[in-house]
Amino acid sequence: MGLDDSTRQKIQTLVDSDNIVLFMKGVREFPQCGFSAQVVQILDSVVPEYTTHDVLSDPEVREGIKEFSNWPTIPQLYVQGKFLGGCDIVTEMFRAGELQTALQPAD
Repeated sequence: MGLDDSTRQKIQTLVDSDNIVLFMKGVREFPQCGFSAQVVQILDSVVPEYTTHDVLSDPEVREGIKEFSNWPTIPQLYVQGKFLGGCDIVTEMFRAGELQTALQPAD
């Protein structure tokens, strides 16, 4: 089943809504899975502000985001409109110091 245009546009609008956007299970203050909680903990330690979108409250986005990014799991982190990765990639980037650089505002 392909990603329909309205869902693709909805996801694109969410991705474009902020410089840092995290699609996760639950909300920043109350993640609903360990992987989402881990990414929130990492982001909270690096940047004060970012946007989250709870895919559990939006089944259309929950399924559509996987095709949108060609990535099968959630959470998914977008920085300046580009897909950065899921929990494992974000964690690896953080440990290597690369995430901190990637999250710096563009000049």
